[in-house]
Amino acid sequence: MAGILDLLQSDMGKTIINGVAGQTNQPESKTNDVLTMALPVLMQAMKRNATSQQGAEGLLNALNSKHDGSILDNLNGLFEGGVDAHVMDDGSNILKHVLGNKQQHVENAIGARAGMDSSAVANILKVAAPLLMGMLGKQTREKQVNSASGIEDLLGGLLSSNSPKNEQSFLESILDADGDGSVVDDVAGMVLGGSKKKGGLGGFHDLVFLFP
Repeated sequence: MAGILDLLQSDMGKTIINGVAGQTNQPESKTNDVLTMALPVLMQAMKRNATSQQGAEGLLNALNSKHDGSILDNLNGLFEGGVDAHVMDDGSNILKHVLGNKQQHVENAIGARAGMDSSAVANILKVAAPLLMGMLGKQTREKQVNSASGIEDLLGGLLSSNSPKNEQSFLESILDADGDGSVVDDVAGMVLGGSKKKGGLGGFHDLVFLFP
């Protein structure tokens, strides 16, 4: 299975990078850097949410309804004339529920590494989040995922398939807090605040109600 960063470097991924850069008035190279850092963080947060039956079912319901991948069918149309406000609002809600009260920390850390203001990072992520959900929805359909365990496996596969080069990134230098080289563990550690503290991650079981 191709990793999430491999998908980002596909023709579709390059179209997304170009469109997001244009929407947010940021250079393509920096937009690519931000997305390369941010997508594994968001994916790992989703994977953690999917470890509970309720979280996995909520995510699966969201991917089978509003976030079914159809947003990717006409990317040129999506970006032409600017992304609709409802898409940006959708992205904002997704980020809130995926990252919870760690959202600002994530945006600050990515901005510091990318040399970009955190508010610009936030705008990039607002556009990217619905597209990431669309990618997951497309993968869910293609892989015929229809169970809680299946969605967790899908997320794990998209994370673990990233190349070693991609893993030697901002995630290692910023998020590998315990110095053991385990990037994925420490992505979760940062997003979760080191534990499953109340108020950390949002819950994907809420998404089905937010995005009917």
